[in-house]
Amino acid sequence: MHTDREEPSLPSPRGPLSAAVRDHLRGTGPLPRPEATASVPAWGDDLQLALYQCYELHYRGFAGVDPELEWDPGLLRFRAALEERFLAALRAGTRVHDTVEDAVADLLVEPVDGTGVSHFLRDKGELWHLREYAAQRSLYHLKEADPHAWVLPRLWGRAKAGMAAVEFDEYGGGRADRVHARLFADLMTDLGLDTTYGRYLDAASAETLATVNMMSLFGLHRSLRGALVGHFAAVEITSSPGSRRLAEAMRRTGAGPAAEHFYDEHVEADAVHEQVVRHEVIGGLLEEEPHLAPDVVFGIDATGHVEDLLAARLLTEWRAGRSSLRAPLEEDAVRESAAHTS
Repeated sequence: MHTDREEPSLPSPRGPLSAAVRDHLRGTGPLPRPEATASVPAWGDDLQLALYQCYELHYRGFAGVDPELEWDPGLLRFRAALEERFLAALRAGTRVHDTVEDAVADLLVEPVDGTGVSHFLRDKGELWHLREYAAQRSLYHLKEADPHAWVLPRLWGRAKAGMAAVEFDEYGGGRADRVHARLFADLMTDLGLDTTYGRYLDAASAETLATVNMMSLFGLHRSLRGALVGHFAAVEITSSPGSRRLAEAMRRTGAGPAAEHFYDEHVEADAVHEQVVRHEVIGGLLEEEPHLAPDVVFGIDATGHVEDLLAARLLTEWRAGRSSLRAPLEEDAVRESAAHTS
């Protein structure tokens, strides 16, 4: 029986780059030359999965993979080439605001059209939509707050104190049963999903991988600490209204009390976090390092760009009556979930 403490299995490859990384981690093949990344789409499944595998070595790693490979020089060189392609695509695709104030102001105003993923799930979502959404998001939420923790040693003063305060809440305020990753696992149980860490990596779309890869990219590079703060601000400032809609979707479909609680918790917590992030984390960072303002703006706007790509993928498939996943969810969990709500 799997537990959430086990290392995940290596994923199935999605092309030559992700296959080469997997083989290297197994000790059965060499890595391509860094130039090989130039011919692979930056937003495609192959590059995003290759990068995800590299980053996962800094979290829980993979079953049967030597932990020392986390700092393997050849793998780090190859990862740098993947990152260069991804970061260039992020910068090319993101329309940025002129100032931090403008970027934050736009985050505080919800679009009037109400056509996002949380609106769809609240108004039209069926249980299978919610299960797919949870499976996709599990790649981040089962390690919620971990990518952001990398920035703490790179901050000081008000920014560090504010960031640590928000992270403390994300990690349950000292209580293991209230750690947000634990609460999301409980949500998954209500939805009849497997809570094993990394279980849905093979099923997740390239757009989902990109949302998690962006956090790791920003968090693991000191030079991108401003972008990480911007990303964190975008998540915290926009979370409360979206979480309220998702909580309503869980209630309407009878998903279960733990499923409702996860989003209810984020409505309350993130309303407080928004103030801390705006005034202490961003304010403190720019007080100490005003030259990082363009990076903060980039982090805010890149987050919106990547989330828009994911939303387009989900809504296009769902509105056509198709699954957003690369592989179907397990049938036994479908039956279990149906029985739970009947």
